Amino acid sequence: MSLSLHRSPGTAFGIAVGVLAGAHVLDHRLGPPAHVPVSLASTGLLLLTARGAGLSAAELGLGRARLGHGLRCGATAAAGVGALYAAGALLPATRPLFADGRAEERLPGLLRQMLLEVPLGTVLLEEVGFRCVLPALLRRSCGPRLGEAVPVALFGLWHVLPSAALAASNPALAAASTGNRAPGGDGVSRTAAASGSVAVTAAGGAVFAALRRHTGSALAPALLHTAFNSLGYLAAWSVNRRSRRRTRRS
Repeated sequence: MSLSLHRSPGTAFGIAVGVLAGAHVLDHRLGPPAHVPVSLASTGLLLLTARGAGLSAAELGLGRARLGHGLRCGATAAAGVGALYAAGALLPATRPLFADGRAEERLPGLLRQMLLEVPLGTVLLEEVGFRCVLPALLRRSCGPRLGEAVPVALFGLWHVLPSAALAASNPALAAASTGNRAPGGDGVSRTAAASGSVAVTAAGGAVFAALRRHTGSALAPALLHTAFNSLGYLAAWSVNRRSRRRTRRS
């Protein structure tokens, strides 16, 4: 049966959650090579589901009328993230938070992460899912409050699986997200890492949702989200490179 057939917002919401859950599991089973294909396919299914529920482009935050405002606000917010990351990577007190082993060592790999994997493999699916489709469907069926709160909570839960990789690749940041200044003993437990990741990413999701509401455009949170992830890789690459140079000299 085609997803383009008319469905109620409640039914469409269930389908959308199923698409996101399936994409999440498949993505983590197949690994990095599948990130972009899974994201593109799942995003297409989400948009078909939204169309089947009769949602307009404006309701999804994809209307042309608000595109310019979203671009300006998103670019300004992204520039702020860049400035904060630059300062954080330079200051000795915060530099360990950027020593993330997930950043590629070589420049071509880093550019692939920043310009391909983040925008198309991560941001596209998450923004369409959690800032466009789910909120619009819930607003129609449950009202504006749940339409914003539920996707924020789901966005936090979405990061339970990735929290294991964070604890292994960046223990300092994982410890900070759990309220500890530094990982001690055997490091941060999986439960603590997952709880910290859910809390931090839910807070981030609330910021993205507020930006989406303020601008009326999904482009604004998408640009900010891309800046957080892509510039995070760039900062990690810079810090890791500096650390390797020091190791060679010693």
